[in-house]
Amino acid sequence: MLRWIFALLLIPFLDAVLLAVIVTQFGFLSWVGMILLVVLTGLIGMLLVRAEGRRTIRKMQRSMAEGTPPTNELLDGGLLIAAGAFLLTPGLVTDGIGFLLAVPLTRIPIRAALKRFVIVPYVDKKTGGFASGGVWTFGFPEGGPGRERTESADSGTYDLGEDAYSVAGDDEDAYTIDFGDERTDDADDERDDDPLGR
Repeated sequence: MLRWIFALLLIPFLDAVLLAVIVTQFGFLSWVGMILLVVLTGLIGMLLVRAEGRRTIRKMQRSMAEGTPPTNELLDGGLLIAAGAFLLTPGLVTDGIGFLLAVPLTRIPIRAALKRFVIVPYVDKKTGGFASGGVWTFGFPEGGPGRERTESADSGTYDLGEDAYSVAGDDEDAYTIDFGDERTDDADDERDDDPLGR
């Protein structure tokens, strides 16, 4: 968290230093010209963000009409919101970051990096790998409940201890599982008494 606060404080400092260097190095550009330049870049950037936002909304509607989730379009929308915030902040560094996020040529690699290094690891951490397909199809991950169980003589099965159910049936294709629940008849009686259950 401290890194983000430092980065947010560093950007205005870089803006102020860059503005001072440009004004002192280029004599023909006064402070008034520099302020006009910052305002002009902000206005051009906001027009660009507005046009890209409309284009992104059209792409989102098109992908939803086709039945595909608009994940890239949603990320583009978030990056365009961030671009608008950077472009509204006065300064050349923030305007540069805003233009990087607004122009599709540079926004697409930023979106891909954001998905790969931020979103997918976060979602995998929250879902245990189900989001990206990195799931366990056999056994358990290290340290999971599978370590407590003993492996039987057959290498493909585990001994679960005493069974909480029994399987009865003579035919191989048809069998019933009796969980030993005595309350099945009570549930049927309650269902018969309920007038809405019919």
